[in-house]
Amino acid sequence: MLSLTGAEISSFIGTFWWPFCRFMGVFMVMPFFSSTYIPVKARLLFAILLSALVAPLIPAVPIVDALSIGSFLLAVEQLLVGFMMALFLLIMISVMTQMGAMMSMQMGLAMAIMNDPANGDSNPIISQLFLLYGTLLFLALDGHLVAIGIVVDSFYLWPVGMGIFELPLMGLIDRIGWLFAASFMLAIPAIVAMLMVNLTFGVLSRSAPSLNIFALGFPMSMLMGLLCVFFSFSGLASRYSDICLDALSSMHQFIGG
Repeated sequence: MLSLTGAEISSFIGTFWWPFCRFMGVFMVMPFFSSTYIPVKARLLFAILLSALVAPLIPAVPIVDALSIGSFLLAVEQLLVGFMMALFLLIMISVMTQMGAMMSMQMGLAMAIMNDPANGDSNPIISQLFLLYGTLLFLALDGHLVAIGIVVDSFYLWPVGMGIFELPLMGLIDRIGWLFAASFMLAIPAIVAMLMVNLTFGVLSRSAPSLNIFALGFPMSMLMGLLCVFFSFSGLASRYSDICLDALSSMHQFIGG
């Protein structure tokens, strides 16, 4: 007759449960997987499938009583590790949103807001356009597969039970500044072009006060902005692919890779 002790049962359950918690922490934030268009049940089933595949391959996990406070804290720890790993990808995709917001402000379309049912917020129309483009480009580059591979490697580089306070948290905080810098560098050509248009109409308003500059300047600024958006897509793919590689590399380095 087969007999199992409580420690053996806890070890067997923990081998599957801890990877599941880390994967769920990733899918809570990771672009595309965190969208409300993907049902929660689908995310749960995908995390269960990945956990079942990874469980036999990961190093030995600490044996913790399944009904103890230590087990709850370890589960929260794995959720936070996965959450922080996926934050690098969330910041990466937010670059496109911030870039669109900067361009919308210069174009005078900041008031053209569209509700985003996928993320539960409201962004300018141009931001939504760039966000969709960035998400599709990330999927086309197989960035989601690389990210899942990094999560699998994290069980070797940062095994279960290592804690979160030893992680390079300052590197994660520095990425916030990197977000604004990358957004500004992508949007600065369009911003400068539209600034020149505004300066031109400013000179016209001083030289010919009788002209209705406001009636003429707003359509021209919008037209120039749409042209800048059109030309931005021509070289955006190569620049954004570099940002994706940088984000994935930072995600790998974060867990000791």
